[in-house]
Amino acid sequence: MENLLRPLIVVGGSVVLTLFIGWATDRLLCKADERHPETSLWGLLRRGRIPYQLVLCAALLRGSFDRAEVLEDHRVGVGRTLSLVLIGAAAWLAVRIVGAVVETTYTRYARVHHDAARVRRVRTQVSLIMRVVSAVVGVVAVAAMLLTFPAFRAAGASLLASAGIIGIVAGVAAQSTLSNMFAGFQIAFGDMVRMGDTVVVDGEWGTVEEITLTFLTVRTWDERRITMPVSYFTSKPFENWSRGTPQMTGIVYWHVDHSAPLNAMREKLRDILRECPAWDGRAYGLDVTDTTPNTLQVRALATAKDADDIWTVRVTVREKMIRWLAEEHPYALPRVNTADALLPPNHANGRVPGGIAPQRRAHESPRADR
Repeated sequence: MENLLRPLIVVGGSVVLTLFIGWATDRLLCKADERHPETSLWGLLRRGRIPYQLVLCAALLRGSFDRAEVLEDHRVGVGRTLSLVLIGAAAWLAVRIVGAVVETTYTRYARVHHDAARVRRVRTQVSLIMRVVSAVVGVVAVAAMLLTFPAFRAAGASLLASAGIIGIVAGVAAQSTLSNMFAGFQIAFGDMVRMGDTVVVDGEWGTVEEITLTFLTVRTWDERRITMPVSYFTSKPFENWSRGTPQMTGIVYWHVDHSAPLNAMREKLRDILRECPAWDGRAYGLDVTDTTPNTLQVRALATAKDADDIWTVRVTVREKMIRWLAEEHPYALPRVNTADALLPPNHANGRVPGGIAPQRRAHESPRADR
């Protein structure tokens, strides 16, 4: 009876005590979160309750397993397994605690500072710091797990003795990986590109969605993901539309006939922009930028507060101007020279506004008008 009750009391008592301590700690964190709503630290610390309970349970079982007097032939293996679980759970708990502290600090910083560019820069740095901390904790945990085996402790001296040669070989073999890692640190603390920035890379327009130590992900406007090494952004030029001020100037081109009513187009552009909520009202304009034997190239300029709004402004202006020309001034649309021209309204003596004579067919003679 004693052989049955002893392990039951030891194992069951450890589990029950773990659950009780975990429940009590969780209740304390809940009360602290209710008393201090200005910070999210206590609520974020609750995310670590699972690794916290694993640490408690593994530590209690590791300390009381010898008194259970069960599995005597496998005592070493069970003890080592509990040690491995304890080390892994402790590393998991450490990462959760550091993550809660860092996220709380970032949230408080973002609440105080209203500069979006600075907030994105801090967010990028915090993200990379968390990845570095997680990697360091993971490496330390794996090393601690390996040191629980006597064979690895015996080989420690030889490993340290050959560390110089291994480091040189690893550095040569992982040259590209190391360069990407250093490029990641350069991007994080050099403020070259930040999470949430609007960039153009290889002709693709998108938003930086994720930055790691080795790669960067850009989410395009059509929800595709472009993944590229971070060394790309330190070795090649790219466009960062969020650098400095996010305000932008958009350009729209049209090809119209030489008889197009430019003054009316300028007035229509003003009316279109006034009805477009994405236009920020800073500036607009319409000019002839080039000419060919058949058409004029007309360029419209308009401003907006960011890249998303400038896209809306451009497509709106392009669509409404073409529709207005087709409905009100069809003669202003490009046409083939040998085609019959539609005369504009209110023309006199065979001339259109602006002093340009209507086009004739190639076989017609000026005397045909007489």
